[in-house]
Amino acid sequence: MKPILFSTPMVQAILAGQKTMTRRVIRNEVVDRFILGDDGRLLGSYREGMAEAYPTIDDAPYQEGDVLWVRETWNEVFKPDGKKHAHFIYKQEDPQIKHWRPSIFMPKSAARIFLRVIDVRAERLQDITVEDVIVEGLQCDNDVNNPDPQTHESILNWNLLYAQFVFQQLWDHLNAARGYGWDKNPWVWVYEFERITREEAEKQ
Repeated sequence: MKPILFSTPMVQAILAGQKTMTRRVIRNEVVDRFILGDDGRLLGSYREGMAEAYPTIDDAPYQEGDVLWVRETWNEVFKPDGKKHAHFIYKQEDPQIKHWRPSIFMPKSAARIFLRVIDVRAERLQDITVEDVIVEGLQCDNDVNNPDPQTHESILNWNLLYAQFVFQQLWDHLNAARGYGWDKNPWVWVYEFERITREEAEKQ
């Protein structure tokens, strides 16, 4: 199993069954190996000294079938003696608590959410569609509130630019300071996933 970080709002969306997709920036050294067609679409990637193209997903940190355990903002509760562990708590459950540990320091033993990757692809950030904005877990008040992404009629009232604007706010909050803002239109890995139980995850 491999770890993956999610913010508290995205953890809430996963638990609510609203988020089944995530985008992660592709490292520059990987982008430099991309082979693009005349239309700018991704054909594959190459490795130095090798003439033939390789599927781009070979470079993705997460592959189809991988099981991921979610790192989220958390803390540990101890028994009155201050020595023995009692249980873990999560910011998603009680955001009023002031003291939390960053998700990056969350150990696997504290994980409660497990995901299985079911599809991987690479694309430009601004290629995101309305359907993808929905399964990224975002809700909008643009005539449709949390529509079913499997029902085509549910997105008829959505406007692509508005949906992308909503996603842009989330993306820039997490990535703009790192130099990967929406306006940079970076290449991203697009991961689709399904939630599984701990028991299913441990059988992998």
